[in-house]
Amino acid sequence: MLRTPRVAAACYRPQPSLRLLGVRFCLSQLPQCSLRASIASTTPLPPSISPSPQTHSLPFSPPPPPPLPTPAPPPSWIDHAPCAIQPYLHLVRLDKPAGTYMLFLPCTWSITMAAYASHGAATPLDTAAHLALFGVGALVMRGAGCTINDLWDRDLDKRVLRTRGRPLAAGTVSVTQAVGFLAAQLTVGLGVLMQLNWYSIFLGAGSLVPVVLYPLMKRVTYWPQAVLGLAFNYGALLGWASVAGVCEWTVCLPLYAAGISWTLVYDTVYALQDKKDDVAAGIKSTALRFGDNLKPWLSLFSATTVAGLAVAGYANSQGVPFYVISVGGAAAHLAWQVRTLRPDDTQDAWSKFKSNAGLGALVAVGVLVDTALRASEERDAVRDANAGMVASD
Repeated sequence: MLRTPRVAAACYRPQPSLRLLGVRFCLSQLPQCSLRASIASTTPLPPSISPSPQTHSLPFSPPPPPPLPTPAPPPSWIDHAPCAIQPYLHLVRLDKPAGTYMLFLPCTWSITMAAYASHGAATPLDTAAHLALFGVGALVMRGAGCTINDLWDRDLDKRVLRTRGRPLAAGTVSVTQAVGFLAAQLTVGLGVLMQLNWYSIFLGAGSLVPVVLYPLMKRVTYWPQAVLGLAFNYGALLGWASVAGVCEWTVCLPLYAAGISWTLVYDTVYALQDKKDDVAAGIKSTALRFGDNLKPWLSLFSATTVAGLAVAGYANSQGVPFYVISVGGAAAHLAWQVRTLRPDDTQDAWSKFKSNAGLGALVAVGVLVDTALRASEERDAVRDANAGMVASD
């Protein structure tokens, strides 16, 4: 009679095992990946002692689930670009300009309000040049922000249906390629920043801190949108500094606070699209934090947005057009958003998010109209003064 050979002590505890020809083998001692191949390669046993599949099934672990499908990017003009650069255009979301608008619009508020405060020292041509420069900067730095975000989130993005097709998550752009591309983007961004005065250059360098930290915040706090607000509204400080040489903090800080509150509104709405996937992936957001109290929270931040705009306008001695168009328009738009928002409708959330570009434009238009009317009044005053001097002569 064959005696069972002595094996590791682990076999004397309850372990999955297999008895062949009277020899008991401990399965935990065999590599799982090669176990099936090892058994298949042994000499076939006589039928009388062959183990029956029904009575001697092996305790194999179930096969891993199939990989989640990767959705193709929606059709856009990028499909007509050269194939080699298409992944990079998708990486910077060039076919989804809403984010670029959100980054650019606080710059327009600050630049136009600084021009208003200059009483004509900043000419329309100067103002237009600043707006164009900041437009290029917003386009480049929004793209850089997307690249940084996707580098941080490439593993998390694979777990969220909406982001699974992003180039880094889908593997169409490697980490090395993305880092090289990011270096090129930051170089262009630095070139734009270097066109400004030194005060603005040093001030602008600080904007990289919230840009880099934002993706990390989704992992540690339910308020990552607040950090995004710090990054996306930095132009409320930088725009004024570029025109006037220094920040007028009594205007810039309320304007910055208004922008941050506005971001908390629109990016919370944006995050509603991914609530279920975010919970599964462990991603935090204000959309999850607010829960059933979503609309009261959005109403609060809408109110602080409007209040911040009003305080900034008061500090800058803005006229009636600013309060009617900028403040009143923003209040009406935010009230419409909150009242009509359907939190469980992802398409409605995306539509409401994009509509915030119109809100930001309303604020800028109000300042421009106010500036134009003030310039007209000042010209009339100068003409009347000149006419009075001629009459006295």
